[in-house]
Amino acid sequence: MEGSRPAPARVGQAETENSGRPEADAHPAQEFGHDPLTVRDTDHYTSEYVRGFVEKWDELIDWKKRYESEGSFFVDLLRSYGAKSVLDVATGTGFHSVRLVEEGFDTVSVDGSAEMLAKAFENGLDHGGHILRVVHADWRWLSKDVPGQFDAVVCLGNSFTHLFSERDRRKALAEFYAVLKPDGILVIDQRNYDAILDGEFSGEHTYYYCGEEVTAEPEYVDEGLARFRYRFPDDSQYHLNMFPLRKDYLRRLLREVGFQRVETYGDFQETFRADDPDFLVHVAEKSYVPAGARQKRYSAAVVVARDYYDSDDADHFYYSVWGGEDIHIGLYADEHEDIATASRRTVEHMAAKVGLTPSTRVLDIGSGYGGAARHLARTFGCRVTCLNLSEVENERNRRLTEEQGLSALVEVVNGSFEDLPFEDDEFDVVWSQDAMLHSGDRVRVLEEVARVLRPAGEFVFTDPMASDDCDRAVLRPILDRLRLDSLGSPGFYRRELSKLGLSAIEFDDHTEQLTVHYRRVLEETQRRHQEISSRVSETYLTRMKIGLKHWVDGGRAGNLAWGIFHARA
Repeated sequence: MEGSRPAPARVGQAETENSGRPEADAHPAQEFGHDPLTVRDTDHYTSEYVRGFVEKWDELIDWKKRYESEGSFFVDLLRSYGAKSVLDVATGTGFHSVRLVEEGFDTVSVDGSAEMLAKAFENGLDHGGHILRVVHADWRWLSKDVPGQFDAVVCLGNSFTHLFSERDRRKALAEFYAVLKPDGILVIDQRNYDAILDGEFSGEHTYYYCGEEVTAEPEYVDEGLARFRYRFPDDSQYHLNMFPLRKDYLRRLLREVGFQRVETYGDFQETFRADDPDFLVHVAEKSYVPAGARQKRYSAAVVVARDYYDSDDADHFYYSVWGGEDIHIGLYADEHEDIATASRRTVEHMAAKVGLTPSTRVLDIGSGYGGAARHLARTFGCRVTCLNLSEVENERNRRLTEEQGLSALVEVVNGSFEDLPFEDDEFDVVWSQDAMLHSGDRVRVLEEVARVLRPAGEFVFTDPMASDDCDRAVLRPILDRLRLDSLGSPGFYRRELSKLGLSAIEFDDHTEQLTVHYRRVLEETQRRHQEISSRVSETYLTRMKIGLKHWVDGGRAGNLAWGIFHARA
């Protein structure tokens, strides 16, 4: 199949060829052979959408209820990017094409199923008398069949999961990229296969499949196949075999094809728990922005962290409790040691792992108040660039750096570690302390780190993590407070760093220090409550104490991990 273009099918051709029955036969059966679980071929979708299934598809969607549940999300999204021309590459029975035409978008409707396109054209006439411009095309050769370029490409309805080989997925995404204008966007959705593969599927189909008397549920799932069964009120049932795309895998593919920035929504919300949404929507931007002129557009998770650390309460609390230099977990000589002393010991242990000289260029991502950067500059004479999302912390960093006479060696830059505003191969060392947990896309952060590291460069970091065998559900109190869907883990970082080509990966496990640290912070907060409350609100302090206790409890239960990672490019 790979490398050969499937011939376009006429309406009715697919079921005639696959069932052996004449086109006039009203409801030909789907054909999956003697073992449906072995059907893992991209081109098989043309025989899955047989006429009977297509005729019932709108029962599954329920156009009216889907209008209500979806609201104006996609319309508002497209307009926010200034889109006027849209290519709907997964038209199906026409729900979104009709909606886009009604909203005034110049829309071309594409599908690989002739049966679906025929139904879409019919629905266009029935829903407002619209004549859809339909094109029967294969995504893998889209630019040959559809002339021109568009402001936006939309690929909705979990359609991309019909592609079973990575080669097909990359080819299709490259074609989507090719038909977009230079500043265009791709909007592509998928089922939440992470939740399905991890046994957390809800099956509510509240947003996408709104038909109350129709069920759409996984019948069989493994890492290479998700076989769904669709049951209708007349007791008929149909199946679709699809590839279960994990969220981070698809996001990585989008970036590798060339899309510059990818934002993900869960059931149309910017922030969500990983296992909550039924569907994920990715928005991928084509526009290229040179490293020196990166736009300050942050992901939802980063925005949450920025707004938190920019608050007066957070600034006064961290500056007071941690001693004004560092905001990270310490290495304690005993359980009652001063927080600032233990925090500085962590910096010293990390610094001992990397080769630092006056010619070394260091990037500290998530630098906080810049205590580590000033220590490195003062001790080793190296130049350090601090990259941090909180302008409140950055201003304090700049002031402290100037007061300590280190402005010539320490630069402070406002920005996100998910989109580093630096050129490739720019730094000898990338440094990070307890910051990457605040990213909603840690894979992206690591990719950016690998990009800016010079050959043989070093990456040293710490991060509060989940233990490798931790049940994510037990971390809910911590995740909910931080508005995150997950934490990293030692296994996650080892795996992802290896994928990026970093080697000699070492992890000094100091998990016991995490519990000690958060217990010490809680003790200090309680002991100094009256003093701190003169600058920090009671509401903030109450929530902080609860949050700190969650960290202590999680550490004692063995659900968390912490230590020092070191790797080489």
